Amino acid sequence: MRVTPTDLPEVLAIEPEIHEDARGYFLEQWHESRYREAGIAGRFVQDNLSSSHHGALRGLHFQEPDPQGKLISVFAGRIFDVAVDIRRGSPRFAQWVGVELSADNRKQLWIPPGFAHGFCVLGEHATVSYKCTEIYVPGHERVVRWNDPALGIAWPVRAPIVSERDRLAPALDEQRVLPDFLDNGA
Repeated sequence: MRVTPTDLPEVLAIEPEIHEDARGYFLEQWHESRYREAGIAGRFVQDNLSSSHHGALRGLHFQEPDPQGKLISVFAGRIFDVAVDIRRGSPRFAQWVGVELSADNRKQLWIPPGFAHGFCVLGEHATVSYKCTEIYVPGHERVVRWNDPALGIAWPVRAPIVSERDRLAPALDEQRVLPDFLDNGA
């Protein structure tokens, strides 16, 4: 497997080793010790699967307290996956990175706790898997407006389909609850 830090070094792009032949392909979706060696520590406690149509945009979501790390994979279709550093005190606060993930490229994206996450569908449909390091707690879920001008995310969709909650979400500078950046020298 090849692991590449993105412009936000804690967010990692992962290209699993793929074994392909006339029958199709095989890859390891998760291997605890290999991923831990790559810097993805912790355990996963919940798996989620979403199905979205063309033009759908989900996000920017995070959980605080009990922030979730997420390992994102696409089983069908293509998405533009985004992580935003929302940790108060971080030297990269409000910076974002976007990576195309697809069933064809089979890449994964590791989004550590303390980052907001969102994606938009680039094709007709996408099925997205999220491995989460913390259980979802409805009262702890938070949302940052997907089109916050201060973030300037270059979403590759013109008129996305968004939920009412995402459409009405506050901007980052209006958030009352955000995770803190803990610089532990790592």
